[in-house]
Amino acid sequence: MKPKYRCAHCRRLFVPNPRLKEQGYCRRNGCQRARKKLWQRRKMAQDADYRQTKRLSDQQWRKENPDYWGEYRARHPAYCRRNRLLQKRRDAKHRRRRDLAKKDALMALHPIKTGTYYLVPPGPNHLAKKDALGQEVVIISMG
Repeated sequence: MKPKYRCAHCRRLFVPNPRLKEQGYCRRNGCQRARKKLWQRRKMAQDADYRQTKRLSDQQWRKENPDYWGEYRARHPAYCRRNRLLQKRRDAKHRRRRDLAKKDALMALHPIKTGTYYLVPPGPNHLAKKDALGQEVVIISMG
């Protein structure tokens, strides 16, 4: 009788392929997608060359397919409804949406003039993504 192992994704018992020494996932499509996703996540975290190659590949794909997401949303109205609902829930958590900052928040819209400033930490209702430095600049008048 062949030994059975438990799939790391679906937790079902399966008979492993004898040619694969450390098989942890069964052959179901969902389990194989989960295995690949985990591998990619680890690779992205550990391999700078892989990250760079992936980033450039994604940029190239977006350049070649600029209308993809608009067309996708047009073909999948249920996706759009669900996304709007989830966004409303996220917005409800953070009432003051205008205080949100995206990755490119460091790009100056209006250059700050030379002078003396206080850097004030943001209040509890501010929310910033990844690398945004959330600070309020208060200009001190000299008079």
